[in-house]
Amino acid sequence: MNDAVAQVEIVRPWHGFAIRYALFDFDGTISLIREGWQDIMIPYFTEVLQAAAPGEEPGAVREQVRDFVDTLTGKQTIFQCIRLNEEVMARGGPERDPLLYKQEYLRRLEERIHSRKADLETGRARPEDYLVPGVRAFIDLLQRNGIRCYLASGTDEVDVLYEAHLLGLDDVFEGGIHGAHDDVMICSKELVIRDMLEREHIRPNELVSFGDGYVEVELVADLGGLAIGVATNEATRQGVNAWKRRRLIDAGASAIIPDFRVGETIFEVIRRDRDAIPTV
Repeated sequence: MNDAVAQVEIVRPWHGFAIRYALFDFDGTISLIREGWQDIMIPYFTEVLQAAAPGEEPGAVREQVRDFVDTLTGKQTIFQCIRLNEEVMARGGPERDPLLYKQEYLRRLEERIHSRKADLETGRARPEDYLVPGVRAFIDLLQRNGIRCYLASGTDEVDVLYEAHLLGLDDVFEGGIHGAHDDVMICSKELVIRDMLEREHIRPNELVSFGDGYVEVELVADLGGLAIGVATNEATRQGVNAWKRRRLIDAGASAIIPDFRVGETIFEVIRRDRDAIPTV
C-alpha cells in the first residue's frame, strides 16, 4: 500500500453512493485558529465542578468533563455549557444561565487566540498557517467535479464568518456558511443538514461529510450519508490524533483521514463503493 492510500483508513464498507454534496465542519476540520480550545474549556469546566463539589477527586472530575465535552463536540458551544450547568446542579450547586458559562469560556479562549487573528489581520501570518493541510485545494477539487459544498459549525456564526474571512474562505461555500446562535434551536447542525436534504431534494446517498466532532459524524451516518472522520493532530499538523480517531470510529465514521494532503486519493475513495475493509 502506498503512502497516499495509507492516509485513508477505511473503517466500514459502503455501497450505492453517488456524491453530489459535501458538508464540512469548521474548527479542526478546516480551521486551526481555535486549536487548543479543549485546553481552555476542560480546565475551566473542571474548576467550576470542583467548586461545586470540592470533595471529589480532581482527576475523576476532569475525565468526566473531557468525556462530555468530547461527546458534544460538533454541537453549538451552548450545549456543553448546558451540560455543565446540569452537572453543577447534580452536585448541589446553584443553577446558572448556561450563557454565563459560555461567555466566560469565550473570554478565556479569546485570550489564547487573539494573537492568531491579529497575525492574520495584519498579514504576519498567511491563511495557510491556520488551515488544515490541503483543505482548500480539496474543496476546489470537489467543486471542479460538480460537488456543492456547505459549511456548518457549532461556533457562533458571527465568529465563523469572521474567521472564514481571515482564512480567505468568504465566497468558497456555495451552500453557505452556517454557525450557532444563542437560541439553541437556530442553525444547529442537525437543522442545517435536514434543511439541506429537504430544500435541495438531496438523497442521503448523495451526501458526504467531513468533520472531527462526534456529533456531526454520528448524525450524518445515522441519516444514511457518508461520514468521513478528520482526525487531524492540530498541534503538529502531522498525522492522526489517536483520541479523535477512536471517538470518530465510535460515532460511525466510515473512513478516517489525518488531513486533506492526499486530496485526489480521498476524492477517488469517496467516489467508489468500498466493499472490503483492509487490515489496519
